[in-house]
Amino acid sequence: MLAKRQFYINGSWVDPVAAKDLEVINPSTEEPCAVISLGDQADTDAAVAAARAAFPAWAATPMSDRIALIRKFYDIYNARQAEMGDAISQEMGAPIDMATNSQWGCGPWHMDGFFEALDNFEVERPYRSERIHMEPIGVCGLITPWNWPMNQVVLKVIPALAVGCTIVLKPSEIAPLSGLLFAEMIDEAGFPAGVFNLVNGDGMGVGSQLSTHPDVDMISFTGSTRAGIAISKAAADSLKRVSLELGGKGANIVFADAPEKAVRNGVLHCMNNSGQSCNAPTRMMVERSYYAEALEIAKATAEKVTVDLASKPGRHIGPVVSEAQFNKIQGLIETGIKEGATLIAGGLGRPEGLNKGYFVRPTVFADVTPDMTIYREEIFGPVLAITPFDSEAEAIEMANDTVYGLTNYIQTEDDEKRLRVARSVRSGMVETNSVGFGHGIPFGGMKQSGNGREGGPWGLEEFCEVKVISGCAF
Repeated sequence: MLAKRQFYINGSWVDPVAAKDLEVINPSTEEPCAVISLGDQADTDAAVAAARAAFPAWAATPMSDRIALIRKFYDIYNARQAEMGDAISQEMGAPIDMATNSQWGCGPWHMDGFFEALDNFEVERPYRSERIHMEPIGVCGLITPWNWPMNQVVLKVIPALAVGCTIVLKPSEIAPLSGLLFAEMIDEAGFPAGVFNLVNGDGMGVGSQLSTHPDVDMISFTGSTRAGIAISKAAADSLKRVSLELGGKGANIVFADAPEKAVRNGVLHCMNNSGQSCNAPTRMMVERSYYAEALEIAKATAEKVTVDLASKPGRHIGPVVSEAQFNKIQGLIETGIKEGATLIAGGLGRPEGLNKGYFVRPTVFADVTPDMTIYREEIFGPVLAITPFDSEAEAIEMANDTVYGLTNYIQTEDDEKRLRVARSVRSGMVETNSVGFGHGIPFGGMKQSGNGREGGPWGLEEFCEVKVISGCAF
């Protein structure tokens, strides 16, 4: 079992002030694969002090020099692909092929988007007779989740470093191994001491300590809406900036004239990463004239999704991340049955042949109504809810009938209708006809899905203060 108790503070690997061991559980086996230590106030204070001390020099470093270090890190990250894939697969259960490609691959994909944005990023910009100066906000506490660990770490760390901020990263204590490996790569790249720091901990501990710390200028958090609300309240006393990427309950509106594979693609997208994606299309809304056929396709597709150990190669889905998550999903499936939804695939219990590990059966409910729990709550598992609709206006109303607003999906061959509906649904992102987004797009949501944007030029500006200077013409 790996021993990973140390933190990365001020350019060195250091022991926690007071050891507080936590086992990292492999969700495929329910056995520990590593042990870390949870930090406490003294560890958080040391990391913040290091970041605060390093900030003036790093902010004054020419952007070209900062980018050169990030490009060196980029090469190291690419060279250690297999290690990162293995770490992610063990800690959160992504099948090894997915972990080594999609999960690892978020890193270079987002970095390419930032490099492109940095080519056109103006630190000082003319506006009439004034100068607009974009300067780093300062010390940033970055709190990242377990479901797409490198996706979120890269989306926060890279733009913050690029614009001149210094960092204290708290990765998820459930899946910390990838974050620790990321810190090793930062060290190998040769960033100055104190610019990047990592302290493991839980939300109530290090997470709260960063959120309330007077020397932290900004918190960037990805995770549950419940935790995002708590962080916002904790940060309010110091009026630090809080950027949030939170939960979702995406609507996938399938019109009768949808492309042939729309339903199939929607089911597979929902099941991807074992359903553990905040932007998953978990509410499929199907035009009534196509509803019966869509249910047949959804059932057949879900029944072909295989579930197996994360260590095995292949296109299957793995376990969900933890016992707590497994129990939550089982409870919501049971609630769906009790509240009268029609179970057409999957259901309670583990898939056949898997009697250990946090494995969930790919599950599809039909005839789900807006008063049902599974229509409203973010399940964060491979569970799809399907509901019929009769008109475009009703579909839009249903899609917007949620506290969330991260990503919605629209399927129709009618270009005008597709754009019209996309403009009407309340979400930060709208994917149409299974056409994915390019790198550098602004990732983020509305309502209880958050208030910030990550990626590309928007992600760079998220970590900047805007200063206007008069009397100094260009």
